[in-house]
Amino acid sequence: MKVIDHINQAAGRTLVSFEVLPPLKGKGIEALYKHLDPLMEFKPSYINVTYHRSEHVFKKRADGTFEKVIVRKRPGTESICAAIMNKYSVDTVPHLICGGFSINETEDALINLRYLGIDNVLVLRGDAAKNETAFDPEPGGHKYASELLQQVVNLNAGIYLEEDLKGTQKTEFCIGVAGYPEKHFEAPNMDTDLRYLKAKVDAGADYIVTQMFFDNEKYYAFVKACRAAGINVPVIPGLKPVYTKKQLTVLPKTFHIDLPNDLSNEMLKCKTDEEVEQVGTEWLLHQSKDLKKNGVQVLHYYTLGKPHVIANVVKEL
Repeated sequence: MKVIDHINQAAGRTLVSFEVLPPLKGKGIEALYKHLDPLMEFKPSYINVTYHRSEHVFKKRADGTFEKVIVRKRPGTESICAAIMNKYSVDTVPHLICGGFSINETEDALINLRYLGIDNVLVLRGDAAKNETAFDPEPGGHKYASELLQQVVNLNAGIYLEEDLKGTQKTEFCIGVAGYPEKHFEAPNMDTDLRYLKAKVDAGADYIVTQMFFDNEKYYAFVKACRAAGINVPVIPGLKPVYTKKQLTVLPKTFHIDLPNDLSNEMLKCKTDEEVEQVGTEWLLHQSKDLKKNGVQVLHYYTLGKPHVIANVVKEL
């Protein structure tokens, strides 16, 4: 079932969805099931599965020279999504990124997803490769998420890369894209960021899921700005707990977001990470209750590493 159909059939209810990481290479799927098991009692409408591009590392040869080796630390999303669907009978949303893929490889991945019965994708440019300061597309790959989005839209129209194919079948992917309540860090200003976002929606994106934020007023302002710009698809808030003091500096630096004064002040008072986790749980619960009270259609939780915190919050809802 498509994400947009879940939303349209919610009949005023606030839905929940979760986002998970594929297990590290060498780890079994059981680690992921252990992560998801405590969350499944809340009947999530769908589960997002992130994708992580391969990394380039240099290994020293016996002669002292170095060999550039491509390393992928986590498996692709297709098999993980299929495993989740098979075990839990829940819809999945694989992340589809530009980095590390040619357009032909992207088409093959989309065809594989269709064969598996997966009809949702979240289209992202993705981050720069590790140890690189700027995003560099794969040779023959997409540079922008808007280009990747157009490829999915084309497949939905039955347009494949091989123009001479006859009798092609149309795919039926529901397409999500990312939005940034505090602006994408590469955009010169919010107005420009919204223009790019509107172009994606006009091209065929069905909904938007936001970068994490910790101040609900920034989310409400972002939705208002989207509507003023003519963006009328659902805007799903992305929510994440804080649980270590280190995140006071890591989150702003990595994700280019602000932590509200009240939250950072409470975190600074904490003597242990256990105390920080309690503060983060209470903050996330407050955010969630406020969003639900204001009629938000879906609460999307980034569960990465802390499923029990998310479970405690959703249980209170």
